[in-house]
Amino acid sequence: MNTIDTIVREVRDTAHYMSDNVANYADDTTRTNPSGEEQIGADIWSDSLFFDALCPLQGVGGYASEERKDVTDCGEGYTIAIDPLDGSSNLASNNSVGTIVGVYDAELPAPGRDLVAAMMVLYGPYTTMTVAREDSDVVQQYLLRDGHSERWGQFRVPEETTVVGLAGIPNNRSDTFNQFANELEGEMKLRYGGATVADLAQVLEYGGLFGYPKTEQYPDGKLRVHFEAAPLAYLVEAAGGASTDGDKSILDVEPDSIHARTPILLGNNPLVSRAEAALSEL
Repeated sequence: MNTIDTIVREVRDTAHYMSDNVANYADDTTRTNPSGEEQIGADIWSDSLFFDALCPLQGVGGYASEERKDVTDCGEGYTIAIDPLDGSSNLASNNSVGTIVGVYDAELPAPGRDLVAAMMVLYGPYTTMTVAREDSDVVQQYLLRDGHSERWGQFRVPEETTVVGLAGIPNNRSDTFNQFANELEGEMKLRYGGATVADLAQVLEYGGLFGYPKTEQYPDGKLRVHFEAAPLAYLVEAAGGASTDGDKSILDVEPDSIHARTPILLGNNPLVSRAEAALSEL
């Protein structure tokens, strides 16, 4: 078993435990994490779980989390970048949350081109784990239940475009982006729930476009490059889709800090190309 196999196994096993126990930590205690966003008890708990599972592994050199200021030295090897509980604010209303993991063959900060694997776990009515890795030509999905995992299918972004989910309050977005968003929302079904993994899962299943553009509140974009944007772009591009920050692939974004952010759009190639054309007018 190589290091990537071991990391995938530990993420899977920790996700099983998360799925069974996250409700115990869905409290209203709020703090502020190093990214300047609200942090609840479940964020801290999930981060500790994944740290304890991943940092001791042979072949893991560093652990970076949305919930930690700096990279923790774990030894020599790959650097793990993780959003342990994506969409944690959804817990209060009992809606879907997720986990996003990137495995970098580099010290951070680093671009997505240095990723060797990416994973996303969706804790919905049932729990799934989607894995892309450099040593496989397929994006594999697993169903996690009853303490076991089973291969559940391989992901390719469908050719048909069915759903669109674009974040941000229209009054805080540019007129050009709003015009583009209105066009798409007239062509496809709206799907946006506030948890990145859940919203992207809709695009992977049905085809379409998902993203967080830059806004007045988040002029550099909302999603963190290392923990969210680059790993998800790696997954989508491996599944035959595309990603952009409005100008180039998210994998080519050069973050200047651990918690750097970026605008992001993910989905079918033609829609991403349309987005870049629209945003080039800004």
